[in-house]
Amino acid sequence: MQHLIRTDDFTVEEINGLLQDAEIFSKGGFDRVLQDKLIITLFFENSTRTKSSFEIAAKRLGAEIVHLDVAKSSTKKGETLVDTATNLDAMGPHAIIVRHSDAGVPKILSNHTQASIINAGDGAHAHPTQALLDLFTLTQHFGDLKGKRIAIVGDIKNSRVANSNIELLTRFGLKVTLVAPPQFMPATDLPNTYHLEDVIDDVDIIMSLRTQTERHSQQSYASLKDYASDFCLTKELVGDRDLIILHPGPVHRNIDIDDALLADDRCKVLQQVANGVSMRMAILKKLIDDQ
Repeated sequence: MQHLIRTDDFTVEEINGLLQDAEIFSKGGFDRVLQDKLIITLFFENSTRTKSSFEIAAKRLGAEIVHLDVAKSSTKKGETLVDTATNLDAMGPHAIIVRHSDAGVPKILSNHTQASIINAGDGAHAHPTQALLDLFTLTQHFGDLKGKRIAIVGDIKNSRVANSNIELLTRFGLKVTLVAPPQFMPATDLPNTYHLEDVIDDVDIIMSLRTQTERHSQQSYASLKDYASDFCLTKELVGDRDLIILHPGPVHRNIDIDDALLADDRCKVLQQVANGVSMRMAILKKLIDDQ
């Protein structure tokens, strides 16, 4: 059984197939190909978009979906994660969708299940379905992505979204520049800068990231407003430039992106959310129906 732990679990050819299916699904062209299939969601971290998106995707394809309430599960009684996964797997699901605050948990669980494990985010490691829906959003807008330039801005060091997008987008020919304060900048061979103004005239896409305050071992800024003074994307900063804005959500308004720019047509945040359902439909179809 194939799993999705990282974006590089899929080849470029497989990803192109996902993009084609997602495009069909986005236009309402889908059948209930997962009728009588069972999917379990296992979320140890909070989620709005990802969890809801997967549930809608599964139901549109006809699957039954069961959400395990982690707060009331036997993990609270001392059961190990592996034992939880193997017990769930014994019930015969076709896929288990896992989110956890610790990096590596979905990979570990994939070694103990017959069901496909889908990583819905593990610590600061990876968020492959977010990167795939971002890729889908970009291909819808630009078509061919080779040579397009993207700045990823914000708390990159602690961002699983950044990790997955860097791996995936560079494979599809995009030129990535990282923009962050020193404390949020990872060790990297990619072009990077501490100043938005250095790249604003040279990019086609800006991907803003949320500050991952829950992953900080110590306070990095006196306040988020101090951070925003240097790294918030504003309508004034962007001006009339021909570029688009992405954000994986949740958006800290007027910290990551200001209100005026969020309302601008160049901001594709809600399109990303819509595309998340279509891409996750494509992923579920590939991992369950196409095997």
